[in-house]
Amino acid sequence: MMSEPIGTWLDIGPTTQIEPGTARTLPVVGGEEIAVFHTMRGEFYALVNKCPHKQGPLSQGIMHGDSVSCPLHNWRISLKSGEALGDDVGCTPTIPVKVDAGRLYLLREAVLPGKQVAPATAAPLAA
Repeated sequence: MMSEPIGTWLDIGPTTQIEPGTARTLPVVGGEEIAVFHTMRGEFYALVNKCPHKQGPLSQGIMHGDSVSCPLHNWRISLKSGEALGDDVGCTPTIPVKVDAGRLYLLREAVLPGKQVAPATAAPLAA
């Protein structure tokens, strides 16, 4: 098995910083704000923090299993695929997440596509 290049994953902090059933935001210098969700089942997902409908802040929505309702117009968005559910049509970009030794990592290329950046580019998660 090939090892991953150093710097492929951004360490965004411990899993304990996000309570189950909540989300936190990750401001990204030069990129889109990311919403990181922690489900009641203990799973982590990350999406660009914009609903595909009117760019509502998904991090402020209510989670239902593996979906989140946009706080603006109640569109339900799949945390797994970013796709709008039900009759709504649209998609929010997803960011690959991995958990290792109690820490959260986001795929660097998904957070900052096409940019070579130093590891300090991702700011700490915000409440």
